[in-house]
Amino acid sequence: MPRTALITGASAGIGEGFAEEFARHGHDLVLTARREGRLLKLGSRLTEGHGVQVHVLPADLAVPEDRQRLVDQVAARGLTIDALVNNAGYGMPGPLLAHRWEVHEAFLQVLVTAVTELTYRFLPGMLERGYGRIVNVASIAGMLPAPANHTLYAASKAFLIRFSESVGHESRARGVHVTALCPGFTLSEFHDVTGTRHLVSRLPRFMWQTASEVARQGYEAVEADVPTLVTGRVNRALVLGNRLLPRALVDALLQRTARTYRRDTAK
Repeated sequence: MPRTALITGASAGIGEGFAEEFARHGHDLVLTARREGRLLKLGSRLTEGHGVQVHVLPADLAVPEDRQRLVDQVAARGLTIDALVNNAGYGMPGPLLAHRWEVHEAFLQVLVTAVTELTYRFLPGMLERGYGRIVNVASIAGMLPAPANHTLYAASKAFLIRFSESVGHESRARGVHVTALCPGFTLSEFHDVTGTRHLVSRLPRFMWQTASEVARQGYEAVEADVPTLVTGRVNRALVLGNRLLPRALVDALLQRTARTYRRDTAK
């Protein structure tokens, strides 16, 4: 009987890449995101291409009632979630006080609360069956000193890394692998949504990875029970440099970059 993977934020980018990767390995899928039309198109393509069964359950993970409805729909359909990919997320550039609290609250609901809740909801079944795979899509931002103007993003990604490590330690002996996936710059809609495409497009091509590359490495990492994976040689070099260089130097470089960012976004 095929295993089933639930993937959040599956309508584009890394989430879509994970849907492709799990389907390629014969998993049935539960796909969730806000854009139902995109999910339906993706589901049809994966069913035709890989012969897997795809359930489309649209939800806004910033809304607690939507998260509960998602869990209830999975149960009502008699689905067993063997793999969970917590990928849904977005960026929110600007100083902390540039946004209303309700905007920050919704952001934290998606990037922190939803990840924690869905893990909490589906982990017991995995432990009971002695098999499970959980990928929490974090970022190298969670491993570097946080710059100005992305106040909650790096903090939320740092939480995901530590949360994944702890759950992994608790679950490994019972057959559940947990991986914090930490990509860097990835070719997706992420920077279009945040309005920073004109800035990041200045970066050289070698700093970028495709969403499918990131998803493939994430799939291989969780299968191999790798607790934390930084994708790509350039990203691993950045993380290593942060560990080896004096903190004052790293902070100065980041603040210089942040000042440039603030000038450009003000134009």
